[in-house]
Amino acid sequence: MSVEAPSSEPQMASTSSSVQPAQKYGLRVNGKNWHAPKKAFRPTSGQTSYAKRKELDQLKQATKAREQEMRDEKEQERNRRIQAIKDRRKAKEEKERYEKMAEKMHRKLVERRKRREKRNKLLKS
Repeated sequence: MSVEAPSSEPQMASTSSSVQPAQKYGLRVNGKNWHAPKKAFRPTSGQTSYAKRKELDQLKQATKAREQEMRDEKEQERNRRIQAIKDRRKAKEEKERYEKMAEKMHRKLVERRKRREKRNKLLKS
């Protein structure tokens, strides 16, 4: 004879009802079982409050400002590298030009011309 206490039955029933799996749907009437089940149309479900939208806009603006700042830093670094390369090339060309001059003229005369050109560059700039 298996007789259980009446107090144990309600406990089992309460535990099984609280841990209920998601609602199961039957087969679709039109037979298109590969489609997801439709939900009720609620046009106001995706709306957010004004304060929430403003907060999101501020976050977006802060992100965009930071991204722009990072782009500007990258561009400045790139320009600095390009300028360094240009300066090196210019110095190399000038050095070669003075070497060519030194082949034809006296060393002191070349140095005098260097100094004069330097003065003229400073005056022009």
